[in-house]
Amino acid sequence: MLRIYTSDHSLYCAKLRILLRHKKLDFEEQPPPGGGGSADYLSIVPSGNIPALVDGDLVLTDSEAIAEYLEERHPDPAMLPDTVIGRALSRERSRFSDTRLEPALRLTFPHVSPANRDASAIAAAHDIITKRLTALGEMLTRSSLPRDRLWMGDCGTIVTLEWIDLFEGRVIPYLDWPEAVTSYRNDMLRHAAVRDELTAYRPEMLRYMVDKGAL
Repeated sequence: MLRIYTSDHSLYCAKLRILLRHKKLDFEEQPPPGGGGSADYLSIVPSGNIPALVDGDLVLTDSEAIAEYLEERHPDPAMLPDTVIGRALSRERSRFSDTRLEPALRLTFPHVSPANRDASAIAAAHDIITKRLTALGEMLTRSSLPRDRLWMGDCGTIVTLEWIDLFEGRVIPYLDWPEAVTSYRNDMLRHAAVRDELTAYRPEMLRYMVDKGAL
């Protein structure tokens, strides 16, 4: 059975679980023994990264590398399209989420607690998140990827959007969501793997907010 090491509120762990759920793969989930930077965990996962996958003798980190590996090892149902252009578009969506959208959200993390909140930093983060949502909306409008299928590029994107939605009005000012992004979110929630993961994951998201005093 596959084993994954995760942390409770990690966005990238939720991204991985959506893929595992969609492929209906059996897996056991464990916290890093001793914590993410512990000697015990580093003896298993030298990079200390989370999430990490253990499959037999293979130890693999980075949610995108893990997703690509699982797609090749367990190709049914396919989460990459069967055309060169389609695969490129799915990977582009993944990379945009991981390198543009999520880092914009991450700018707000030091300011989630009201006691540590810096108004100018929040305003700057709000502007960047707005730009990223606008760009995503344009990309979605132009994309030929059908939304009745769940693609690899969707797994992290929808989780990041759910975090932005949770932060809106609580950590950052309200946003002007592009219609294409709102429509995309609604379409993604029609997929059972997304619904099931978010149902299980939202309590951890809310617990994080409560612990930070933001709820």
